[in-house]
Amino acid sequence: MNTLEATTTAPSPELSELLSDLVSVTHRLTRIAAQATGESTSPATWRTLSVLSSFGPMRLGELAKQSRVSQPTMTKIVANLNEVEWIRRIADVDDARAWQIALAPKGIRALQDWRDRLGSVLAPMFSDLDGAELDVISRAVDLLHEATDLRDDRIVRAA
Repeated sequence: MNTLEATTTAPSPELSELLSDLVSVTHRLTRIAAQATGESTSPATWRTLSVLSSFGPMRLGELAKQSRVSQPTMTKIVANLNEVEWIRRIADVDDARAWQIALAPKGIRALQDWRDRLGSVLAPMFSDLDGAELDVISRAVDLLHEATDLRDDRIVRAA
């Protein structure tokens, strides 16, 4: 039994369906926003920067796993990110022969700019929501942050 299974109970079918719908609609929303920005940077690049932002520096293999790409693909992504100075390589404190990949200040700014653009292009889709509806979305975002901030490390290890 893994850590996640040991600390949770089986979700109800309703919760599983709700969460499945949430993942599906957020993927759709992400695709709509990315297309609307006209962004040519690959989704794998943004996902890699987001992983580094969420989890901090990590070795290439772990970064590939977290970003859901092969290690050779991650090697190319890291080379490209290094070329534009969005990441930096730092010595691994546990193994002097190894390196970790970390976000560089330019990468932090690029990721924030991209997220700002996503929000800006999506805002018109939601501009007719009233205060109560915006509060529902705000609370949902807060709940998702709380749930993933507390549990994402266990889920990742269990996967």
